[in-house]
Amino acid sequence: MTRDTYLKRSLGTQANRIRESRVLLVGAGGIGCELLKNLLLTGFGEIHVIDLDTIDLSNLNRQFLFRHEHIKKPKAIVAKEVAQKFQPSARIEAYHANIKDSKFDVDWFATFNVVFNALDNLDARRHVNMMCLAADVPLIESGTTGFNGQVQVIKKNVTECYDCNSKEVPKSFPVCTIRSTPSQPIHCIVWAKSYLLPELFGTSETDTEEFDYSADADNVEEIENLQREARALKEIRQSMGSAEFAQKVFDKVFKEDINRLRGMEDMWTSRKAPEPLDFKELEGTLSTVEPEVSLKDQRVWTVSENLAVFKDSLDRLSKRLKTLQSEESGSPAVLVFDKDDVDTLDFVTASANLRATIFGIEPKSKFDTKQMAGNIIPAIATTNAMTAGLCVLQALKVLKGDYDHAKMVFLERSGARAINSESLNPPNPHCPVCSVAHARIEIDLTRATLNDLVENILRTQLKYGQEFSVNTEQGTIYDPDLEDNLPKKLSDLGITTSAFLTVIDEDEQPRVNLQLIVVAPGSPPSEEQPIVLNRIPEIPRKPQAPAPYDAEANGTSNLGKRKRDANETELNGDPPTKRVANVSISDGADKAHPIDLSEAEGGAILIDDD
Repeated sequence: MTRDTYLKRSLGTQANRIRESRVLLVGAGGIGCELLKNLLLTGFGEIHVIDLDTIDLSNLNRQFLFRHEHIKKPKAIVAKEVAQKFQPSARIEAYHANIKDSKFDVDWFATFNVVFNALDNLDARRHVNMMCLAADVPLIESGTTGFNGQVQVIKKNVTECYDCNSKEVPKSFPVCTIRSTPSQPIHCIVWAKSYLLPELFGTSETDTEEFDYSADADNVEEIENLQREARALKEIRQSMGSAEFAQKVFDKVFKEDINRLRGMEDMWTSRKAPEPLDFKELEGTLSTVEPEVSLKDQRVWTVSENLAVFKDSLDRLSKRLKTLQSEESGSPAVLVFDKDDVDTLDFVTASANLRATIFGIEPKSKFDTKQMAGNIIPAIATTNAMTAGLCVLQALKVLKGDYDHAKMVFLERSGARAINSESLNPPNPHCPVCSVAHARIEIDLTRATLNDLVENILRTQLKYGQEFSVNTEQGTIYDPDLEDNLPKKLSDLGITTSAFLTVIDEDEQPRVNLQLIVVAPGSPPSEEQPIVLNRIPEIPRKPQAPAPYDAEANGTSNLGKRKRDANETELNGDPPTKRVANVSISDGADKAHPIDLSEAEGGAILIDDD
């Protein structure tokens, strides 16, 4: 009896279809490891795995294909080598690469029967979603956070895509909240991670996405003061390695800066003013601190223990930077935060806790700080395994083309049932990603100009009027008020093979957006026409939004106002209202990105719909 005897009995005639399928797995983390194993044991004959990451110590508790000896090795390569033992006859191709690399173009995606997403970041998810829509390949999207999980089937023109519903953006903090008026532990942690550490050991981080200046437009004077403090810290860096370095840094950020803030009395009329710390006074208590206190990562350290860890980590980081500076010959050496780097984690934990003490905020343990600073969402191996299994069940329906029985599936510990599902929603007609038309253009990038594209293709062949724009990922390259680029070569405007050009119609009755996919010429283009449109695509008009409901004109009571508000929401192009759970979805790895979980309306998962 062969090892796939029972598999053939379970799957019947579909076993051959599965064995001949060619599938792509994007991500080899928490879900990816489970999913690769499931795909092999289900009998999939050809699997391509791609992942950019390498294996960390923190991965080993749930990414079961990896062992201690694999640390620092590429995830995709190791996953292939280990998982091959589950099904030696299967063909596995591994890529230690970024899925956004140009070599993984639309034509490459189109070679697969189905694509699985097991990613941990929003940008890559959106990219794979866009590529699968352009290649017209079904995508099975998945993610987990703690006990919650989700599996979504995406098919062009059949279901809603990943971007049909808006996603929450990563949290940002006003700079003056972080630097002047913190009120939560996360404010102190972000200050230590994204301000103090880079100012001392890297490059200034005051312009990163975690610092949002837009809410502080009226605080010009305060922002200038904060920038002055940054310049002062850069001067203190010159004493790095000396015996006085730790005290200079401490006095600057935990005493002098705090005294300056206390002098701004208007800031403390409705809140408690911060209390500065004295280095000499605290230094006298260090004799009571255990030498290995930094290893006590599950409990909150005392103020004295935080000072001891602050000094020790500052010394360790100073020595590391000096060593790097002596070895580097090109770009300046810098140290950056890594949740798995003991030195930087110790420094951020101690610095954040000292600042929290000053502002009367609850300090955090090193373990909690690692979770908050590293954006770690708790990952549970069982949730990853269940989600991976649900992915394969949905894939079996996709391979049969049975989208009527395919489901959006949810794992919810708090619900009446652990597993719930709902029918797939149709595409959102206002979605900027899946409501577009697609076409391919062959371009001789050595000769083709923007004017060739605008005049010969868009106006002459596709009959666009005067009001439209041409956009790339970098921004707009043409509109009626931006004609300076017309004589330029497309290559000089950053256009490469496999790039996407988005044409936005701005006439009174506009057509849907058109995505032009740039491909290399199949044969040498003619001298007269360096751009060839493969076919004339159908570009329908954008759907008309329904007229707003006027409750007062129709004499309805206030009960109708809530209905009118809902209509107005749909008029603005937003999806119909759904109950949304406040959870984040990750791949069970170390980062998480928010995703909406629509209300599950019941219905058990269909194991066999025949």
